[in-house]
Amino acid sequence: MTKRTQLTLATALVATLVLGASGCSDPKKGPAAGGASNPAAANDGKVLGGTPARGGTLTVLSNQDFAHLDPARNWTLPTIDFGTRLLYRTLVTFKAEPGKAGSELVPDLATDLGTSSNGGRTWTFTLKEGLKYEDGSPIRAQDVKYNVERSFAPDLTGGPDYAAQYLAGADGYKGPLQGQHLDSVKTPDDRTIVFELKRPVAEFSATATLPTFAPVPQSQEKGTQYDARPFSSGPYKIETYDRDKKLVLVRNEHWDPKTDTVRKAYPDRFVVVMGLKGGQVDDRIIASDGADASAVEYQDMRPESAPKVLPKPDIKARLLAESQGCTEMLHLNNSRAPFDDPKVREAMQYAVDKEAVVTAGGGPALNEVATAYLPPALTGGKQADTLGIAPSGDPAKARELLKAAGKENLKVSLSVSTGDKGKAEAVQQGLSRAGVQVVIDTVDPGAYYDVIGDLSTTPDMTLTGWCPDYPSGSTWIPFVFDGRTIKDKGNQGNYSQFRDEATMKRIDEINAMADAKQANQAWIDLDAEIMKKSPSVPVLLERKPLLIGTNIAGAYGHPVWTGTIDYGTVGLKDPSKSQG
Repeated sequence: MTKRTQLTLATALVATLVLGASGCSDPKKGPAAGGASNPAAANDGKVLGGTPARGGTLTVLSNQDFAHLDPARNWTLPTIDFGTRLLYRTLVTFKAEPGKAGSELVPDLATDLGTSSNGGRTWTFTLKEGLKYEDGSPIRAQDVKYNVERSFAPDLTGGPDYAAQYLAGADGYKGPLQGQHLDSVKTPDDRTIVFELKRPVAEFSATATLPTFAPVPQSQEKGTQYDARPFSSGPYKIETYDRDKKLVLVRNEHWDPKTDTVRKAYPDRFVVVMGLKGGQVDDRIIASDGADASAVEYQDMRPESAPKVLPKPDIKARLLAESQGCTEMLHLNNSRAPFDDPKVREAMQYAVDKEAVVTAGGGPALNEVATAYLPPALTGGKQADTLGIAPSGDPAKARELLKAAGKENLKVSLSVSTGDKGKAEAVQQGLSRAGVQVVIDTVDPGAYYDVIGDLSTTPDMTLTGWCPDYPSGSTWIPFVFDGRTIKDKGNQGNYSQFRDEATMKRIDEINAMADAKQANQAWIDLDAEIMKKSPSVPVLLERKPLLIGTNIAGAYGHPVWTGTIDYGTVGLKDPSKSQG
């Protein structure tokens, strides 16, 4: 039995479990939504394990190292969750609760959510008193300014682009490493920071939740080496970090819970063990022997592990599988042949067998077919279906479009993270029906975004998702489809390298809208227009399946962190049983 056959049998069992759990599913929610029809959704909105006790060692089992822990470069979920909950604080953050409440903004380093003036072009934040770093030195407004400036440095790639998009006078700025600073970020005193924006941004408070708005003292600057040892402003600090092997966090004794209403910091230590195989992680946490009883998994549960979990109530009770609120897409490299031809791109919309990719990704318990770019979280709970293509595709129509384009026999490359090889094979098989040969290249998860974000190494196609940084279309379409965001290195979001003048013009028009409701509908309408140009193929809407050990308490999937466990509130039932 080949590995692919094993995967097919496993995911077929998942599909059987979903269909057999109830006579029918809620047509408004779909097969992968919450409700009794989906066994993976049994713990939606719940906190598992009760209230944690203080102390002990919580282990995180992972197949990968973190791409970037430097807050100026951290723009990959769930690394943002890990960094901003444990190592550094931001001006504003999200409430530590499951479900809808977790999307509520709350002050973090700042005393409030910021004050706007000048018609929304000026935002002022005041830092709380008594904030300290891991060495006991005070956290100053100038340190937040410095990290915002660092996010512009050409060597510190990969981080959020909001500062570059929003700040006035930032064009051509290259960061503070050569002694230059931004006049549009002012710090009149140690506790006040003022941002001058090039246009009104009504939701700038939400932008200030991102790691870009965490403090970094200039005295701690280490350039690209800062990734290995961020200076802590959060409840934990780094004790040791052996890249690709192990990270150990211990308490930051200068973190004051009186200044922090969000993080509970229950464990004494966090130990992240890296480089494990996905199935190995699942099996260890299912068994929950020894230290693994006090462990959680960092990456998603493997699809082939679902039959070991969903039919067994005691193990399923330890499964979190919240909706990620993201869309996974097959990005087509629009910058070169063959995907510089709109007809060829349109053919790909019809060629992909999304049902097969759903099966490879864990079946309908863990995924559902995507029919648009914007996820349901940004479109009122339901995606549009602009093109009306069957979930299994239409290879005959794809062949017809390829013939019209004079590209009847194509050979293209597809790069995926190692864990997505099964999905890549499903894409490969689907495109073969239309005469398209796909060569798959698997990349280590820790290096994947660096590889596909370098225009000198990006392939013909990539498979990856995009998630809103907060509930607004402004955090989605401009980053995925605005050609002005494309970078030679550290390219994030616009992996299709889509440059379309009409789209960019409309993005600017929507960004200028003062009415949030009007803007929201405009993003939805623009989504439909971009779908017709087919820079990418929307493929999946995913859940985030994560297993926890039997000694874990306070675990839930946070809605903003794409269903990742909230590291700020997770802990242990009995710390004396933990090891490490």
